[in-house]
Amino acid sequence: MGMDDYTKHQQKIIKRYYQNIDQISLQRLSELVADLYLAEGKKQEKLWQSTAACMQKLGVPQARIDHILAQKKPELVAGLVKELMGKE
Repeated sequence: MGMDDYTKHQQKIIKRYYQNIDQISLQRLSELVADLYLAEGKKQEKLWQSTAACMQKLGVPQARIDHILAQKKPELVAGLVKELMGKE
């Protein structure tokens, strides 16, 4: 399915989404931090998986992702978010 299948308006929305994917992923990661603090059980495990996927999208080195997942401490993710926000 090519871009020709979309209206001009839809094409602009899609382009802006991909131009801002880093900011969107960073925002999602910061939201996940709050959810990780509050979640328990299976929901928390699912959130950790989402957190790992989000960190991969942001280009976080796999060794650091593995370290954070091994520790399972939301404060480590919060520190990463703070660090990434400082880079922008």
